[in-house]
Amino acid sequence: MKESVAIIDCLSASYGGSKVLSDISFRLNEDDCLAIVGPVGSGKTTLAKALSGRLFRTGSVFFKSRTNQVPTILWVEQQHHFKNRSNMQDFYLQQRFNSADSADAYTIREELSNEDEIRVKAWLDFFLLGHLIDKPLVQLSNGENKRLQLVKSVLREPDWLILDNPFLGLDVEGREILSNCLAKLRENSIYFILINSPAALPSCVNRVIYLEEGRIAWDGPISAYESFKVVSPFAVNGSKMDHLILSAEIFEEFQWAVQLRDVTIAYGDKVILSQINWEVKAGDRWSLSGPNGVGKSTLLSLITADNPQAYSQNISLFDRQRGTGESIWDIKKRVGYVSPELHVYFKEPSSVLNVVGSGLFDTLGVYKKISEVQKIRIDQWLEIFGISHLSNRMFQQISTGEQRMVLLARAFVKNPPLLILDEPCQGLDEEQIHRLKEILNYICSNSPTTLIYVSHYASDIPTCVNQHLKLGSF
Repeated sequence: MKESVAIIDCLSASYGGSKVLSDISFRLNEDDCLAIVGPVGSGKTTLAKALSGRLFRTGSVFFKSRTNQVPTILWVEQQHHFKNRSNMQDFYLQQRFNSADSADAYTIREELSNEDEIRVKAWLDFFLLGHLIDKPLVQLSNGENKRLQLVKSVLREPDWLILDNPFLGLDVEGREILSNCLAKLRENSIYFILINSPAALPSCVNRVIYLEEGRIAWDGPISAYESFKVVSPFAVNGSKMDHLILSAEIFEEFQWAVQLRDVTIAYGDKVILSQINWEVKAGDRWSLSGPNGVGKSTLLSLITADNPQAYSQNISLFDRQRGTGESIWDIKKRVGYVSPELHVYFKEPSSVLNVVGSGLFDTLGVYKKISEVQKIRIDQWLEIFGISHLSNRMFQQISTGEQRMVLLARAFVKNPPLLILDEPCQGLDEEQIHRLKEILNYICSNSPTTLIYVSHYASDIPTCVNQHLKLGSF
């Protein structure tokens, strides 16, 4: 009989006063490489916290240690938090695009200054971050940030890593880098458990546990998983969607949503975008792609009025030249927006209903009373996204994937003439991705909505998208 390196027996855990996990039991052998998957809200992140000791649990948990001492078990969460020189825990959403604030951010070198320099260099080079060692943390892309988070974890020489969706936001190269790293961790006797999407499992994974409603619904080899779970079909309720589209606020018509002419953005000597020319006509449906760090988020920040450098560039939004007297709110009221960065910075202690409602006011919180008509509209969008049951829950107490669905509903709630969806499928399960694509296809077929859609996965792009812009390094 093979030796077990991990034994989990009858683990149960609660979160926010509600029981989330019930009687989780499994064993891992030396040659097992486990991924835990399941729908949004099934308890995957709660399980990650419970396994790593970050959350009170009942039952027994055993993890093998390389030193026969108490094992070091680290939970590597989805979102990376760090402090700036002012000792603030989090930056504000627009700060990464404000060159004046970069001086307040630590660089990678400074963030890792307490670690052994030789080991730091080795791991940074392995994750292809060595050339960015003097880059401010606030200017790192989502993928670069994720890789730095992993570097910081392995520098602590853990016995086990509990990796909560580590592939989120990574491009093809980034996913390959991480897959290679995981193989290297196994070679160095660092064990890990992946909490992951089944669409991004690395080749080293050979076993899958499917979690559903806080219980193990299936456990078996990865070769058998595909035949186990089939995505349920979803069809948009046309009459309800038509009502929402027709009853929305009436926005002033425009010919061009976006016109960029020879746009160049730099922070100091670092050029992010060079001579970009791009026009998005009203009713266009574009995908925007390119590797991590190539400038996609910076480009979008010029359109969402979050980047102050827009005023020095030749940029027109909704047929109006930037810097001719318009306010950022004149722009934001026409844009529905969601991104990984927005999710990180959304800290309002609000109910789900209020978070979705904040999209009506283009704020990160609700600072005036929601009318009864607006509440009905919010409830309808919650229903369309299949999250009506979350309406009265506190946003910070639902799962990360559920939060992403709520922020999507927030982006759609006012039926904006321009939707900018930056990696909207991050953290969603297969059925929710299918739902989002069907909603977008319906809206784009039955309204003049303009769409800019960013994804590293071609399979996540809805069929309504028919134009493509790919940014590359220069």
